[in-house]
Amino acid sequence: MDLSDLLAPGGIFPAFEATSKKQALLDLSTHAAEITGLDTRVIYETLLQRERLGSTGLGRGIAVPHVKLKGLSGIVCVFARLKSSIDFESQDGEPVDLVFLLLAPDHAGGDHLKALARISRLVREPAALESLRAATDLASLKRALTLPAASHAA
Repeated sequence: MDLSDLLAPGGIFPAFEATSKKQALLDLSTHAAEITGLDTRVIYETLLQRERLGSTGLGRGIAVPHVKLKGLSGIVCVFARLKSSIDFESQDGEPVDLVFLLLAPDHAGGDHLKALARISRLVREPAALESLRAATDLASLKRALTLPAASHAA
């Protein structure tokens, strides 16, 4: 699965402003609603319910809030690089500056997991994280997001 297939047109934000986890989720929900045609409140409330189960802040400044929603025809990813890091209740306690919002149809079990795995492979690569954080414009950020996944085969 290629991340470029999942990234929504107009869904990459190189200088996203948010001062809290809730604000980031609400503002990203608003953008996701514009892209998907779903209701902002439904997206936001579903994300909050998911966060109550445990933070989607993975560590190393990365968060991947993800939910399944009725009414989606395919998986949608929205990416935001925050202007200032925020507390996301991450596993390592570090603030977050890179957020991958992943929305999947309620029937997309396997594809949802493949999309999460693809994001995970990208953010495990130190060079990819460096590229995401060093990108100076939308084009370079998109290139960094769509780098081929490195193989960890033995």
